[in-house]
Amino acid sequence: MKIIIAGAGAVGTHLAQLLSKDDQDIVVIDENPEKTDQLTYSGDYDLMTINMPPTSIAALKEAGVQHANLFIAVTPDESRNITCCMLAHTLGAERTVARVDNAEYVQPQYQEIFNSMGIDSLIYPEVLASQEILEGLKHSWVRQYWEIHDGALLMMGIKLRESAHILDVPLRQLCPPDAPYHIVTIKRDDQTIIPGGNDSLQLGDIAYFITTRKHTSLIRELVGKETYPDVKKVMVMGGGRISVNIARKKPDWLSMKIVEQNEERCHQLNDLLENDDIVVIHGDGRDTATLVDEGIKKYQAFAALTPETETNILACLAAKRLGVRKTVALVENMDYVNMAEKLDIGTIINKKVIAASHIHQMMLQADVTTMKSLTIANADVAEFVALEGSPITQCPIRDLSLPRGVALGGLIRDKLGMPINGSTLIQPGDSVVVFAIDGLIKRMDRYFRKPEGGIVTKIINKLS
Repeated sequence: MKIIIAGAGAVGTHLAQLLSKDDQDIVVIDENPEKTDQLTYSGDYDLMTINMPPTSIAALKEAGVQHANLFIAVTPDESRNITCCMLAHTLGAERTVARVDNAEYVQPQYQEIFNSMGIDSLIYPEVLASQEILEGLKHSWVRQYWEIHDGALLMMGIKLRESAHILDVPLRQLCPPDAPYHIVTIKRDDQTIIPGGNDSLQLGDIAYFITTRKHTSLIRELVGKETYPDVKKVMVMGGGRISVNIARKKPDWLSMKIVEQNEERCHQLNDLLENDDIVVIHGDGRDTATLVDEGIKKYQAFAALTPETETNILACLAAKRLGVRKTVALVENMDYVNMAEKLDIGTIINKKVIAASHIHQMMLQADVTTMKSLTIANADVAEFVALEGSPITQCPIRDLSLPRGVALGGLIRDKLGMPINGSTLIQPGDSVVVFAIDGLIKRMDRYFRKPEGGIVTKIINKLS
């Protein structure tokens, strides 16, 4: 697949690094030679760079835009991104993605407008991040929470403490075929595990469960977190776009206090957010005395959402020392993600990972409705739709010879969610939730679509 990335900033560089691992034909366009030199000379990227403005038609033609399967515009300027995509579409690119900074643009009713302009998809990472944070606040005992197919299935990543009742038990006993849940991934220290029946959960693991909504209380009991308080009040450090989106989308039962260091921004926030349940305070959230004065001990959650990764991590540590159970940190520097997890920060949000999830979805050829990268685990989870005649529908799961490092977590059939076991036979039209170690998700594409002109039963034997 030929992919052109316009913009070699933080998001563009992360995407280039991520996609170059998949042996794609990648070209990065940016007029700043310092940024492209970092890509060219680091030795970590297999790609070509062009030092020209990405709005230049000559640059787009030199990049081979007429042959591009995917064009991604992620410069800091949303107007430039939209222009890039319009030009790329007109010049022949198959699909285009633009990063924007206007929440209005990503509303569903405006999708047709951008489609008519030649823009297939819009990314607003701050909105996606705020949605993920709100889901985490609704479920205080969960590190990562994802509703799949309008809640027919749930994915929950949960840190296992001493109170968990499921430690050191082989999964073949813990997850029998009739269990209403499935443990699909384990994050243990720096290792991500797609477990088998002989594996067991250990203290400190983050276990990823797939289950249905009616069994949420069972999972909470198994992991020993019945006593965790529900979040009614959250204190947020930093008054940026993510904080504003949280304030605008928060449920009525959640009260929110924003601590912002910049006095002028405080006045802007007061004008933007006219809500009695939202209080804006001018102060430094890194200062323990300030947190105490603002009543941090009465809050069930604390979110550090400034642009500074180190500041966010330290602030969450301070909030934990003051007794806050649920903490959320915006960690934009990928080098700090594992460190933040080892420090037991709580929920970790990374906008680059969120953007990559969206773009990975567009790269897959099967009918993939949603995809998500697990920030703290080296794994992806995607929802595939099984097509008529596809290999996945030809035999029970146990006979498919799936790649090592892949697990099928559950399926949705006729809007009803259910876990998957070895005897499950996938039917055409089923939505199947797939977990895969980083990079393997693309190999699952061929299981879910009918090979062109091939005989499915013969191809199954060739799948690795």
